[in-house]
Amino acid sequence: MLLISVHAHGSTIIAQGPLPYPDNAASEGSTIIKTSQYVTMRDGTKIAVDLYLPSTWQAGQRLPTILHQTRYWRAMSYRWPISEFKESLPRGLTGQYAQRFLKHGYAWITIDVRGSGASFGHRRYSHSPEEIQDGAEIVDWILQHPWSNGKVGALGISYSGASAELLLVNQHPAVKAVAPMFSGFDLYPEIAFPGGIHLTWFTNTWSHIVKNLDRNALPFGGWLAKLAIAGVPSVDEDLDGTLLDQAIRSHDLNWNPHKEALAITFRDDAPPTSPVPSIDALGPMWYRDKVKHSGAAVYSYTGWFDGGYQHAAIRRHLTLTNPHNRLIIGPWDHGGRRNISPDNIGPSQFDHAGELLKFFDLHLKGRNNSIAQEQPIHYFTMGEEQWKATATWPPIATPRSLHVSSNFTLQETPLAEEQANDMYNVDPTAGTGSESRWHTLVGLPINNPYPDRLEQDQKLLVYTSAPFTKDWEVTGHPSLTLHLATTGADATIFAYLEDVNAKGKVMYVTEGMLRGIHRKLNSKPSPYPDAIPYRSYRSADSLPMIPDKITTLTFNLLPTSYLFKKGHRIRLALAGTDRDHFKILTGPPPTFRIFRNGNTSSHLTLPIISPNP
Repeated sequence: MLLISVHAHGSTIIAQGPLPYPDNAASEGSTIIKTSQYVTMRDGTKIAVDLYLPSTWQAGQRLPTILHQTRYWRAMSYRWPISEFKESLPRGLTGQYAQRFLKHGYAWITIDVRGSGASFGHRRYSHSPEEIQDGAEIVDWILQHPWSNGKVGALGISYSGASAELLLVNQHPAVKAVAPMFSGFDLYPEIAFPGGIHLTWFTNTWSHIVKNLDRNALPFGGWLAKLAIAGVPSVDEDLDGTLLDQAIRSHDLNWNPHKEALAITFRDDAPPTSPVPSIDALGPMWYRDKVKHSGAAVYSYTGWFDGGYQHAAIRRHLTLTNPHNRLIIGPWDHGGRRNISPDNIGPSQFDHAGELLKFFDLHLKGRNNSIAQEQPIHYFTMGEEQWKATATWPPIATPRSLHVSSNFTLQETPLAEEQANDMYNVDPTAGTGSESRWHTLVGLPINNPYPDRLEQDQKLLVYTSAPFTKDWEVTGHPSLTLHLATTGADATIFAYLEDVNAKGKVMYVTEGMLRGIHRKLNSKPSPYPDAIPYRSYRSADSLPMIPDKITTLTFNLLPTSYLFKKGHRIRLALAGTDRDHFKILTGPPPTFRIFRNGNTSSHLTLPIISPNP
């Protein structure tokens, strides 16, 4: 990943990637010092805490600490004989990070957040004020120990990533840096209701997973996993498992996110049984001012196929203004395990742990390493298979519009003919399958991303450009303006940006969606400092569709960086459902008419990075 400048595009430098971090620490094998205990919070709730120290730690040595707060079990307890040779390290990727950080002279703390794992209490809702305040008390507990140097960082993936960011709400002076990885910022449009459409597959699946975990049961896994894994481990003092049993029983009152989401249409709808004013109170965006003024550095970390979280990471980076903040967007799924790019699909070879060590070494150890000199934003251009670095987002680009035209083509010049339109009977069987950006949000791998786009496009209304005579690099936020008439009083519209190669293979690039009643664009300034069209998704701004009346819908596709190569074609595919992921509105499937004349020219606008085509 050596950084090599090739040529500049405004403020953007083509590069092979962030500078690697040499692994110069002496090998210590897998030996660690591990203890676990309950730490009692201000209200009497007992939180299960695992402490890991390097095996070389000696009395008097003071270490920076990484705090990892999870609701997915802080570790796994293995059955005999697996337990004889498999250590109970933090789960998943964070276990790999823990080993690397321990090797480099950090203490590592993993906790089960209240109402989960081996911790007591119940969950009124996700990231409640009680849970956020627990983080500050755990930091105080860390500072009481002789191994602490008084500086704390936090990281995590998905829910744990949001926990790391929300630790800053407490504005604890010891917390110097956090890395929210593959996690949300504004939950309504990013994960629960993208485009105002309920992502029912996710809320239902995630609720099933956490319900089982909170009962100390595996949500997935075959018979082999069940034979090997006993559940979440208790703490050292709980010799007979009595405390663990009590903790698990206390989880019976935990909330059901999917049940609450089923009752929500608008951003400001109050969940029916949860004591929050709206879904906004569950995410970091709600606390953005407190996070901004914490003084800590924030590394927003995501992938292009990370559900809608690349949008979250961008918004977080633009909203939080600490000059030491960073943003990275790689060709990764949720969690960064797999590389997903046209020419490189498989396990990610990127050194995530090394990249994070650079960041935390700077802020917790004061090491003036390469990250202090690098540009604050790195992103990967798929298709070109190239890293880029930039000081600003979005990078400088030239907007180019492609208009839907006759014979289902995309043209740069709109048609002048009167009231031309194409009719589409919405196919309720259309979907995006199980190898999608949305499935990866619960840890399912993408082995063959969107393998049947050619087949699915037969069910959709598609418009395709002529072959390009030059490369087109699309980096930023594509947008779509549709002049549409529908037979219903509401509609869900899904738009897919696709790459058609010279052999006719169709490759998914990105997508956007919008529910018709949420189409109003707000005149008030966006709460986010970017150029993305802003809509409130609030009930007062809803606008029912008028059947058969031409209505203008403008919305963004999820951001991307993708090279459409010479000889390839761009395709815009339009659907009225994604049955595999999103709520389908009641009633018969509607009929759409997409207009394509000069005054009502539906068009796709792409941010093209120079050199222009």
